[in-house]
Amino acid sequence: MSTRPFRFAALAAAATMAITACSGSGSGDGKAEVTLWMYPVIKDEAASKKYWAGTEAAFEKAHPGIDLNIELQTFDKRDAQISAALAAGSGPDIVLITPDQAATYHKVRGLLPVDDAVADDRTKFFPGTLEAATIEGKLYGVPAFQNVNTTAYNTKIFADAGLDLPKTWDDVRAAAPVLAKKGIAVMDYAGSPEQTLNLSFYPLLWQAGGFVFSPDGNDVAFDSPAGVSALQLLVDLKKAGGLPPEAATEGPKVEGAPIATGKVAMRPVTSLPELKQMRAALGKENVTLGLPLQGKTRATYGNPGLLSLTSINEEENREAAYEVLSYLSSAESQESLNAAAGNLPTRVDVDASATDPDLKVLNETLQYANPGEPSPFARQVMATLAPYIQAALGGDLTPKEALKKAAEEARALLARS
Repeated sequence: MSTRPFRFAALAAAATMAITACSGSGSGDGKAEVTLWMYPVIKDEAASKKYWAGTEAAFEKAHPGIDLNIELQTFDKRDAQISAALAAGSGPDIVLITPDQAATYHKVRGLLPVDDAVADDRTKFFPGTLEAATIEGKLYGVPAFQNVNTTAYNTKIFADAGLDLPKTWDDVRAAAPVLAKKGIAVMDYAGSPEQTLNLSFYPLLWQAGGFVFSPDGNDVAFDSPAGVSALQLLVDLKKAGGLPPEAATEGPKVEGAPIATGKVAMRPVTSLPELKQMRAALGKENVTLGLPLQGKTRATYGNPGLLSLTSINEEENREAAYEVLSYLSSAESQESLNAAAGNLPTRVDVDASATDPDLKVLNETLQYANPGEPSPFARQVMATLAPYIQAALGGDLTPKEALKKAAEEARALLARS
């Protein structure tokens, strides 16, 4: 087990859970051991367990000298869990993270470069997926799949109201009062602080032409006129009955939520699994996908899932870890995982199904996907901003006041860091 010191004090301070899994340099039978922390890429828990158990067995059959342990985790407190593991020098060799998390853990020397793991296949990956994982010229995660979110419509609601499906912010604003008279909110919004802003406010910010951070990453930029415009859209819709009453505190769930009970007409940031849940609740014929909304521009959140090598991994296990990374990001593995999880490939040699209408829309949406703005402070800034968005939705602050106060706190955080 590694005992090298790392500068994780700030990250680990929030962690409250004990970390019991640890990476080993080898098993008693001489095999190299590699531990992977996998998160709920496959939403169905039973299906996830079955899939990863099968993957583990298939890998070990093909690589008899390596003992692969795939440990299934939950998204709840993921950052705290990973941070505590790294701080303790105890945990996974490989972990599934996002590009902004990679920037955070790289900053505190928690990751190792993985260029060697894809040396033979580098040209087979979509360049954008590699760019999202590249920091200071080195690759800090192998892109194993990519997600993209886009707009999902309850077509029956719009048809019954005699409205075309909204494609722009102006369309949404125009439809809001018409649907509000019927007791229906035009648009969903998950304002709960537990929801990542990548899936709620940030797509609107990007659609307005704004950014979370300045180009050099040393300052925040969400308090720009574009940011105010994005938050003003939400506030205006809330006042017009265009958002659900509990939008400021609502989470992203579909089942039992207003979007699944016909009380909301569209969800602007929707994943493929969420789309399937909407269809199960509303009828397949009543739900369709469209491109991201158009503000000043089109934009949405879409990022590769990165399998990153942590600093816990011992040098004698390095080649074994590379084998795992190469195997799980191969064309065969991606085809299998995409079929099981509804994701999109990160490789050009993987067929994303040209016949499925949903995948056609998602493939077209990839050109508008923003993988998030990588920063070591992305999660802390997100946590600072979220309550102020809530305050604006609740009418306690104007959009300009809310973003100004949030930016002041975020700049103080950056200065301390």
